[in-house]
Amino acid sequence: MLAKFLSTTAVVLAASQLVAGQTHTDCDPTKKKCPDDTAFGSTVSVDFSKGASDLFKPADGTKLTYDSNGAVFTINKETDAPTITSTKYIFFGKIDVQVQAAPGTGVVTSFVLQSDDLDEIDWEWLGGDKAQVQTNYFGKGDTTTYDRGAYHPVSNPQDNVYTYSIDWTKDYVRWYINGNQVRELKYADAKGGTRFPQTPMQIKLGTWVAGRSDAPEGTVQWAGGKTDFSQAPFIAHYKSITINDYSNGVKGAEKYVWADGSDGSYQSIKVVTGDGSSDDTSSSSSSSTATSTATKSTGSSSATKTSESSKTTLATSTVSSTASASVSSSSSSASEPTSPSGTNGTASPSSSGSAPVAETSAPGTNGAFKAGFSGAALGACLLAAFML
Repeated sequence: MLAKFLSTTAVVLAASQLVAGQTHTDCDPTKKKCPDDTAFGSTVSVDFSKGASDLFKPADGTKLTYDSNGAVFTINKETDAPTITSTKYIFFGKIDVQVQAAPGTGVVTSFVLQSDDLDEIDWEWLGGDKAQVQTNYFGKGDTTTYDRGAYHPVSNPQDNVYTYSIDWTKDYVRWYINGNQVRELKYADAKGGTRFPQTPMQIKLGTWVAGRSDAPEGTVQWAGGKTDFSQAPFIAHYKSITINDYSNGVKGAEKYVWADGSDGSYQSIKVVTGDGSSDDTSSSSSSSTATSTATKSTGSSSATKTSESSKTTLATSTVSSTASASVSSSSSSASEPTSPSGTNGTASPSSSGSAPVAETSAPGTNGAFKAGFSGAALGACLLAAFML
């Protein structure tokens, strides 16, 4: 298992080398008028073993291949960062991804939901860590606190395919491994809901190199060390994805429209349906002609159309520190291993292999940062240095 602590020297080096945040959005609707977000509006499944899907757009420089194990994300050199982004959005929903993470010290595999105003929900795997996976979240790109990350036991994710899920509603975010809940974030626990992820999100799948030769020392230590490219290629397989867009309870969703001057709350976003009606009253109807407010409970629906997707390369990472406080937003029920049926025991991967997966309460970790270098990581490093 990778060490979860940074030395004082590494922390200081990381803090001195990190630059301003590079988290990116093409257009932030809380700051100006932006194009509407095209809705998935239904449940769709993609089997990447059958080839590329037009529901995902590759980032510049991304070249994927496809085989019986799914989409093949290959890293041969430190500047490689193959990434695909969905062409549509979900407005609350459930995502199930079958993935075999890339091996290799310093190599990161990421499954991320991200909105136009930088709400975010993450899964991340480190190539050299064969014992755990990380989860994280952000609201409005806020990196002023560093207690959102969590670790969860999973055996040999680089050698086995597991199903990792995010179930996201207006009330909570839940993370699952092979159907076992490992974490929960409640609305009120994210700064009273002000930093709860709640705006329409795209889905990003990718791999990248944190153990680059030019990476800050703190980043390299978090990633487990420098990446040895004599062992390349480093390959991740995304086998399949199922996307259930709850559309905030509205059937027939076609697009999500942000109100002018939106405060980034889910209530400020209208759901427009295929017949042109919009979700803009307090009714609880969820029919395809519904004109109810965005305060409804979640549910699935249907939709078409395409949207602009982010051109940024996925590069999400987490810096650990010696902070010992538990993450207030993570709830995982127990530290005992759990079977897929929810009873104590061991779980099997969702496809190849026979590795167990355990459920655990999340230990305290610090914030994630984009493109490897951001204010979140800087703050995390400074916090760690202070606590050492």
